[in-house]
Amino acid sequence: MLYRLKTDFRLSIITLLGASAVLGITPFAVMRFMQGNVLAGIVDTTILLGITSGVAYAWITGDTRRSGLILAIIACGGAVMVGAVVGEPGLFWLYPCLVTSFFLTSPRIAIVLNIASVVALIIHGGAFSSELQMWSFASTALVVSACAYVFAYRNDDQRRRLEHLATIDPLTGIKNRRSMDQALLYAASSAERTSTPCALALLDIDHFKSINDQYGHGVGDTVLSELVAMIEQNTRKTDQLFRYGGEEFVLLLPGVDETDLRAVVNNLQQVLRKYMKSPGGPVTVSFGVASFKAGESVDSWLARADSALYRAKDSGRDKVVFSDIQALGA
Repeated sequence: MLYRLKTDFRLSIITLLGASAVLGITPFAVMRFMQGNVLAGIVDTTILLGITSGVAYAWITGDTRRSGLILAIIACGGAVMVGAVVGEPGLFWLYPCLVTSFFLTSPRIAIVLNIASVVALIIHGGAFSSELQMWSFASTALVVSACAYVFAYRNDDQRRRLEHLATIDPLTGIKNRRSMDQALLYAASSAERTSTPCALALLDIDHFKSINDQYGHGVGDTVLSELVAMIEQNTRKTDQLFRYGGEEFVLLLPGVDETDLRAVVNNLQQVLRKYMKSPGGPVTVSFGVASFKAGESVDSWLARADSALYRAKDSGRDKVVFSDIQALGA
């Protein structure tokens, strides 16, 4: 639970809104029923139930975009209803809603919701004691919305940058191991659900340490970048390449059966043999390949590919070993 709150910003905002609604609205709902103001009590209760339902939906489904939009509409619409029913004291409920809407949904939708809320209260007019108060409220609501927009925009930009840095390998520009873990989980789940074939290849550059030792890490980095470029040029757009660590890479190949898998990997090996170079001569790559088996875990799937790679290295390198077939590709 705490992990999801730390890693999902929108879910944390949704949860905070839910907690604030329970703590802030519940006492007023109870008080209004006790005072005999049934209509206001029903409005408060309806808002409270709507918000808590939206929070529950976000936690159960993980769909924070849809639930965020629903919650923003409920919050702003509820604040307008409270202002219309209660009058001037109800206006204060709209201010937190104007801010929160920018964190629950996109800035464009939040602007529309905020403007619509303020306009609705102005058209109703019953919440204001004078025209001066009405336009003062409209002006302050505009300032609050503008400040919230700037803050939310900057926050969203920074969050996207951090997410990019956390999932992309800075040297090669491809996705890193963290992204790989998520992609393999999704691929395994999809293959299990649809019964479509899926495979992964674990690649390791042969004698890469000697390249770094003899020619420097700059040359080694160039070799890594060239390997990535060649693999991306000779695989499909639907295939995904990840840097597993050091000179090891994982190539995810969805929708490839055993026959096509052998052809794809052997062809890729031939391309790398022909074009991969370093100051010391040709650069070769060893492959460990494993097709996903129904019912197995991602760890098991990856372990089989790793075991196949180990056998490829142990048998002389520059080999392709298929885990299921237990055969070497020369």
